[in-house]
Amino acid sequence: MPTFVTGTVEVSVPATSANLGPGFDSLGIALGMRDVLTGEVTGATGLELTVNGMGAEEVPLDESHLVYDAMCRAFAEMGCEVPGIRLHCHNSIPHSRGLGSSSAAIVGGICLARGLVAGGSLLMDDDAVFALAARMEGHPDNVAPAFYGGFTIARCDGDRFSAVSVAVDPRVRVVVFVPSEPVPTAVARGLLPATVPHADAAANAGRAALLVVALGGRPELLHAATEDYLHQRYREPAMPESLELVRRLRASGAAAVVSGAGPTVLAFVDGTSVSDVRRHAPATWQVADLAVEPAGATVTGGEIART
Repeated sequence: MPTFVTGTVEVSVPATSANLGPGFDSLGIALGMRDVLTGEVTGATGLELTVNGMGAEEVPLDESHLVYDAMCRAFAEMGCEVPGIRLHCHNSIPHSRGLGSSSAAIVGGICLARGLVAGGSLLMDDDAVFALAARMEGHPDNVAPAFYGGFTIARCDGDRFSAVSVAVDPRVRVVVFVPSEPVPTAVARGLLPATVPHADAAANAGRAALLVVALGGRPELLHAATEDYLHQRYREPAMPESLELVRRLRASGAAAVVSGAGPTVLAFVDGTSVSDVRRHAPATWQVADLAVEPAGATVTGGEIART
C-alpha cells in the first residue's frame, strides 16, 4: 500500500491559451500567470478546503471542487485510498475566460496528489499524468502546456493522448485582453457547426503549420499564421465584443486571436509593439502583458514518508 509524505506540498500551474487561431484542439501555449495549490495529508478524514483569488466566491467548497476531484482520480490511479486532505487554492487565472483555469485545476490536482504520495512519480509517470488530465478535460490542447509548459502540439488518437513541445522565439510575448463577463466553454463549443467546408479546413491546416514556424523563429509571419477558418466566427454570437476586438487588432497589424473558447483576446507581440497593441483595449477590459512561460506544473515540498 503506498504511503504519504509529511508536510505541505505546493503545486504551481500556469495559465494557458489554446487554439491560437488555427490550431483548434491541438495547439496551446503556457503564459506567465499561475495558480498555486498547497495540500497536506491530515490525520482526520475528508476535505478541508479554502480558496482565495479568482473565482473564490463561485467555486464549490466541498468534494465536488475540481482540484479535489482530480486528486481523488489520481490517488485511484496510484492504488491509494483517499486520505484526509487539507487543501488551499490561490487562484490568479480568471475563470471561464479562455485562459485554461479548468486545465490548471485538473493538472494541479493530479500533480498535488502525486506529490503527496511517496514515490508517486514511480506509480504514475508523466505520460499517465497527462493522459488522465486530458481525459478529464476532454481535449488535450490546454492541459499539455499547463503540464509541460511552453508551446505544445497535442493530439488524440482514439483514447490515447500525446503532446510534443516546440521552442518559442524569445522575442515573442503576448498581450491578453480579458473582459469582465465570462462565456462558459460549453456555450462556446455549442455554437460550432458539425461540418465545415473543405476549402476552410485546407486553409486552416496551412495556417496551423505556418504558426509552428512563426512561433519557432519567424515572428514576422505571425499575422498570417494566426488567421482562423474553423471556429472563431461561429462563436461571435456569444462574444461579439471579442470578435470585434480581434478584427480591430488584426486590421492594425497585430496577430490577434480568441484565446481558447474565449472571450479573452490574445495578441502575439514583440517588445516594440506592446504599447501599440494595448491602446486598443476596451475601457472596461483588463489588459496584461505576459511572457510565454517555459515551465509547466512545478511541485515543491513534502518530506519523509508516513504510513
